[in-house]
Amino acid sequence: MSLPAVETHPLTPDRFGDFERLMGPKGGYGGCWCMLWRLGKAAYDEGRGAANRAAMEDVVRAGPPPGVLAYDGDLPVGWVSVAPRQVFVRLSSSRVLKPVDERPVWSVSCLYIARGHRRKGISGPLLRAAADLARSHGAACLEGYPVAPDKSSYPVSYAWTGFHEIFLRAGFREVARRSPTRPIMRLELAP
Repeated sequence: MSLPAVETHPLTPDRFGDFERLMGPKGGYGGCWCMLWRLGKAAYDEGRGAANRAAMEDVVRAGPPPGVLAYDGDLPVGWVSVAPRQVFVRLSSSRVLKPVDERPVWSVSCLYIARGHRRKGISGPLLRAAADLARSHGAACLEGYPVAPDKSSYPVSYAWTGFHEIFLRAGFREVARRSPTRPIMRLELAP
């Protein structure tokens, strides 16, 4: 399969309109605006929708870029969220995704692909761009939390952390699995 000719760009303030366009009026999945992992449960639930959108805009304006957008021409078609693990406060309370060790890592917490562009190879370029962004900020290791479904017909809308196979193809290796369907995967980032 040939990969699409997508371009990737870090999400900077001048590209926030493209992020809004990609997420649509509902803000991705149910008003998330990619804030699920960044906020505690109460703050996230209270902010669903407009407040989460404003919170993400604040994150983007404060910098560094919280992720990377993929484009098909001028159309934003994909998004990957990437930042130091400690930014994603909800990871610290997850029994399944708790830290593997004390090593500082950056985390990929979300892969969102526009409906008409899913299953077309956009996640791979996004993961490479996430690795490049993390590396440019001094990260030595990138971690991801994809799903490894135990059935072939897994709804894509529930795989917002990506699929296990996509991470494997991007060079990640499994380092832990505390749940049958949720591996923790790592990619070493050479300087």
